[in-house]
Amino acid sequence: MGKILLTLVTMSVFAFASDGGEGGTDIVQRSVNFIIFAGILYYLLADPIKNFFQGRTAGIRAELDRVQEKMKESKTAKEVALQKIEDAEKFVADLIESSKKENRILNDHIMKQCDADLENIEKQNASLMNLEQRKMLRNLVDSVMSDLLDEETASFNQKAMAQLIMKKVA
Repeated sequence: MGKILLTLVTMSVFAFASDGGEGGTDIVQRSVNFIIFAGILYYLLADPIKNFFQGRTAGIRAELDRVQEKMKESKTAKEVALQKIEDAEKFVADLIESSKKENRILNDHIMKQCDADLENIEKQNASLMNLEQRKMLRNLVDSVMSDLLDEETASFNQKAMAQLIMKKVA
């Protein structure tokens, strides 16, 4: 195929070449040469150029489709992330509410325990005070009785006993 074109081009050059001696114009021959040259160029380069641009178009289309797919995926991922954020905010609100409830329950339990402890302490204090009062009374009675028995005078009148008790109490 290439030999045929080369032969055709060579023959057209000899056929339409200007002889240089004549004073006429050779516009027709030059135009025919140009048309033949353009035809050969078109014949040789048309398919590769078409293939190149079709490949380029297909590549651009594929890249555009890939970008649009990534955009859809990112949009989906964004929606999923927003949903997760919403769920997390609901979880936080529920957690805060349950924490407040637990806090109230624990606070009430602790207050009940403190009240019970205070009541026990008051009961213990009252029983200790009662015990100490009994000890003091017993000691007082023992001391009064020992003083009365130790006195040399054996007079057990009411006045002497009252004075002795007043002395011990004061």
